[in-house]
Amino acid sequence: MTTADHGPRERMVFSAAQLLRRGGIAAAGMRETATQAHAPRGSLQHYFPGGKEQVVNEAVAWAGRYAASRVPHFLGALDEPSPSALFAAMAQQWTDELAATGTLAGCPVAAATADCAQAIESTRASAAEAFACWRASVTEALTGMGVPPARAEALATLMLSTLEGAILIARAERSPHALATAVQELAPVLDAAIRHPRLPAPASGAGEVLSAAVPWPG
Repeated sequence: MTTADHGPRERMVFSAAQLLRRGGIAAAGMRETATQAHAPRGSLQHYFPGGKEQVVNEAVAWAGRYAASRVPHFLGALDEPSPSALFAAMAQQWTDELAATGTLAGCPVAAATADCAQAIESTRASAAEAFACWRASVTEALTGMGVPPARAEALATLMLSTLEGAILIARAERSPHALATAVQELAPVLDAAIRHPRLPAPASGAGEVLSAAVPWPG
């Protein structure tokens, strides 16, 4: 998002999300948000009568929608779409940021969750909804690539949780190693969901028929 063509409210939500990425809830103060957004301080109470809590919650919601909107863009840029290639593209944006700046800001949704999930119910709920929005977009992409619907949501959850953990380690180490490892190790699990969808447990007495029909390894 570029802020030049957006009004002060949109700019403040975007700026709060960027402050959350870099310093968590403590960094996303009302004054700091308005300053970074180049918005008049007097507009804060007008646009956000709920104060900092409202600003943070809207920034978290925006981050969830933005992450979800990026998934089809990543997918559309792939020469040969596959679940592993999608996950690699999702991780690559963080690797690129680290390479360009030498440091890595985090995910605003994760930051808000870590800081407020136990203390502020509305922020916890906003974070849960943001993750759900992002997960739904990944689930849709996986289903479109041939992952069975019953498996797609579970794999989307695995992708997001693995990515968030790798981002955290990469920030601490200032190294892309965790991101690269996550991409490499998760790839066969993701792609196997297309080649070998999980089968239901065989009915009693059907073991011989199933074993003859399915080429089990070994």
